[in-house]
Amino acid sequence: MSEILVPVSFGELLDKIAILQIKSERISDPAKLTNVRNELSALEISWMAHPAAGHDIVRLRAALKAVNERLWMIEDDIRLKEQAQTFDDAFVQLARSVYIENDERARIKKEINLALGSSYVEEKSYQDYRAKGV
Repeated sequence: MSEILVPVSFGELLDKIAILQIKSERISDPAKLTNVRNELSALEISWMAHPAAGHDIVRLRAALKAVNERLWMIEDDIRLKEQAQTFDDAFVQLARSVYIENDERARIKKEINLALGSSYVEEKSYQDYRAKGV
């Protein structure tokens, strides 16, 4: 086995850890679970070894995990609708909620990056879909 080490923002690392935590809680296949736990362990070790891990960002980490949990449920629901070929209003709402939740996820990751003084800060350039004055 081999690995590649790359520079990454704190937000990106903690996002990946949150996703792997969710996978470790929800995946039941033993082989997949072994792979998830192996990667999660490696990333948690890297995070805990960094001085930034000592900063109090519990609220931000919880918010990041929560948005990823919502995205997990949305993806499950939208795939069931796709499988049933049910492209109703609920399907459209689910599809829209993907980018809404991903925008929230990006906002939290950026807040983490700024709070911890990350050398790297992810930027998005999508058109603002929200109504003016909202």
